[in-house]
Order: sequence, then structure tokens, then C-alpha cells
Amino acid sequence: MTHFPQPHPQRRAPRVHLGGSVAALVMMEDGQRTKGKLQTISITGGLLRIAKALRRGDFVEIAFQTQGGPVHGMAEMLNPTRATDEVLQPFRFIAMGDDDHRALRVIVDSVSDRSFAGMRSSPWPASRNS
Repeated sequence: MTHFPQPHPQRRAPRVHLGGSVAALVMMEDGQRTKGKLQTISITGGLLRIAKALRRGDFVEIAFQTQGGPVHGMAEMLNPTRATDEVLQPFRFIAMGDDDHRALRVIVDSVSDRSFAGMRSSPWPASRNS
């Protein structure tokens, strides 16, 4: 079953600050791919550090690996900002499978005191990219 993350209208979802320690793969609608580093993640979206900005409103697939399993979701790109020679690109999740949502929620819920555990910096497994 597919999960459609919905932000709470009066409170932000808890954020996990990763500082670029987790690799992410971004797949565009035209089939092109780019790699980035997750700066922040929540159950409703996140912030990527990437080389080239994507347009606001672009729909992409984002994938990354956690100790609890892979997370793969559809996302909408939000307004990018320039950070030195790279771009900070926020996104919001639009849809993801229940297993992906569960793996993401376990990681976000397990984080406390600005530390994080359970994230891996390895890229998305090649078998799911095909």
C-alpha cells in the first residue's frame, strides 16, 4: 500500500540533522539521475545538498539507505538556495510505500539530542535502480 505523507497543519514534523553524511540518489522524470547528500530529513520531506539546482515543482524519486532498510519515495522539489559552490534543495515527500515510510519513521523517531543512528552513507542499492 502507498503512504501519502501529510504535514500537520499546526506543527512541523521532527527533523533529523544529518549534515551531509547520508548519500541520496535523485531520479528525474526524464530518466536523468543526480547524487546528493541529505542535510536534514523528516517524515514529510528534507533538504539535499546537490551540485545543480532542480526547478521548484519538479517531481523526482529520492532514494537513500538506512539501517532499517532502503527509503524510496516520490517528492516535489521546493525553492533551492545557493550554498557556496553547491545548492541546498528542499523537498517534500508526496508518496512512498509503507515499508519505506516505516523505515523512515523508525529512524526519525529513534533520534534524540541532535545525534543520529541507523543511517548509512552507502548509495541506493543498484538492484532497485533498474
